[in-house]
Amino acid sequence: MQSGISRRAVLAALPLAMSLPSLAATSTVPPVTHRRVEVNGITLHVAEQGTGPLVILCHGWPECWHSWHHQMAALAAAGYRAVAPDQRGFGDSDAPTEIEQYTIAHTVGDMVGLVGALGETQAVIVGHDWGAPVAWAAAQLRPDIFRAVAAMSVPFVWRGPKPPLQELKEAGVTRYYWQYFQTPGVTEAELEADPDLSLRAILYGRDLTLMLKPDCGFLGENLPLKPRPAWLSEEDVSTVAAAYRQSGFRGGLNWYRNIDRNWGLAGAWDGLQIRQPALFISGTDDILYRSSPRVRAAIDKLPETVPGLRRTMLIDGAGHWIQRERPAEVSEALIAFLREAG
Repeated sequence: MQSGISRRAVLAALPLAMSLPSLAATSTVPPVTHRRVEVNGITLHVAEQGTGPLVILCHGWPECWHSWHHQMAALAAAGYRAVAPDQRGFGDSDAPTEIEQYTIAHTVGDMVGLVGALGETQAVIVGHDWGAPVAWAAAQLRPDIFRAVAAMSVPFVWRGPKPPLQELKEAGVTRYYWQYFQTPGVTEAELEADPDLSLRAILYGRDLTLMLKPDCGFLGENLPLKPRPAWLSEEDVSTVAAAYRQSGFRGGLNWYRNIDRNWGLAGAWDGLQIRQPALFISGTDDILYRSSPRVRAAIDKLPETVPGLRRTMLIDGAGHWIQRERPAEVSEALIAFLREAG
């Protein structure tokens, strides 16, 4: 495991100036295009940039395709076809009514269908936050399609002995954020009261915790927001807020409402190893890395649990929204991995 990697160190270790197009040379990069694609019984909105080998970028919660816009431009400049869908239930993609329509089988099926709908037979799949489990499972289940995998923030973990929510309950835990998200309508009411405020609070404005404070919702105490950081522009915030004003938060929250159902489904592929080339990236200030010993232990075990792992990259001081916070470092590491994976 590599820890405390700065941009200077990445650039020193990789002779990118000799092997990659300049990430700043955007004048020759084609613009992002948008379309709607029929896959797996639903319609997904996808953003696309560049031509070349296909790279699918899976966002997390609460985000949309736009979380990858830095990487899309870099990938297109490097000769790749970058495609970032609004995942099922998010943004301009369909949001089925039934909670049971948001399992890992559905979300991986969406990505399998997307590869075919784009006229391709193979892709590299990349995921952040909730997109990471989708990417890991896609690589497990369909190595014939997903020839390499990269994940950010959420490491691969083996299936536990019991459903995760059951484990929390038996351990006496009642205020973990997963639990708060379970009852339909509760978190939706909190977040949809002011989507712009909610997203600003989550992305940068408040020091949120995974274990909720007594008598508080997910957004915590009603305190003034901290200043917007330089890595997040007003356009970034307004783009995501517009997506959630349109879609609401229900679809994304339904992913959490399938956590135990996913555990049950995963029994069918328990023990399958990921032997394709794999990359993992996280930040030392990611709330998951800081707050969860289980996450840190899972990262340490990646060479064992993911035999195809090529690199674990921990970026010193980077937080959860790593592809936004450290776009150059993430893009450079991702492109170097793609070149190595072939």
